[in-house]
Amino acid sequence: MKLGLRFAAAITVVTTIGIVIALLVPSLSFFAEVPVLDFLFGTRWAPRFADASFGVLPLVTATLWTTVIALLVAVPFGLGASILLAEYAKPQVRKFLKPLLEILAGIPTVVYGFFALQFVQGTVLRDWLQLPTGAFSVLAAGLVMGVMIIPTIASIAEDAMSAVPSALRQGSAALGANRMQTTLRVVFPAALSGIVAAVVLGISRAVGETMIVAIAAGSQAQLVSNPLEQGQTMTGFIANAALGDSRVGSLEYNTLFAVGLLLFLITLLINFISIRFVRRFREAY
Repeated sequence: MKLGLRFAAAITVVTTIGIVIALLVPSLSFFAEVPVLDFLFGTRWAPRFADASFGVLPLVTATLWTTVIALLVAVPFGLGASILLAEYAKPQVRKFLKPLLEILAGIPTVVYGFFALQFVQGTVLRDWLQLPTGAFSVLAAGLVMGVMIIPTIASIAEDAMSAVPSALRQGSAALGANRMQTTLRVVFPAALSGIVAAVVLGISRAVGETMIVAIAAGSQAQLVSNPLEQGQTMTGFIANAALGDSRVGSLEYNTLFAVGLLLFLITLLINFISIRFVRRFREAY
């Protein structure tokens, strides 16, 4: 059994190393022709034009907009749902609500994408709210992406809160705290590592989501200063560009791996920050 568990752990490490090598080798070829600073801080992204430009900031700004909007939706609603399931709902209600909530996680993302494009963007934002937006917007993509992430955050956070020993809740109640005070001041700090893991997983899903942003956010790479504008995210560019039109080994082809490597490093940085946060504020019990 120990040998099998070690083998399973080794597979994850080898897979991660393989992903890094697969991204790194073509990226090094790309950066041999394009300076790193021009790639990171350039404001024009046009890798297929005659006067090609490889500034990735337009893709980064669109990705940040959709991610932040998604988190503004998913974090409060996801944590609120986890509090309801872990602290307030009766066992019968929990058995009914949690599978119902997790159904949202099983909906294909392409369905979410068409929902964002047709209903949220076309009906809600343009027809109902009369907002000055076009056929695409990062706002519509971010809102629907937030709905998609809610089950992930709610489920993991609820598991972490349910794992907190009942003795902590009973001790808090004995000191005169009500249920909400116990939840926020006792259960939340005790389950902090699991809650942070839920939020980080939600961020990773938002940063790496492809179909919703490819369909609803638009395909025009530009610096996005307004959520009502359209913009192409990093994953949206990879999905649109990886269609077999670029010759393998060419500079256009290697841009896919350079953007993918940047996406990988951003996700790695988010996880590193979350680990430091948990180690600093985690309460042991």
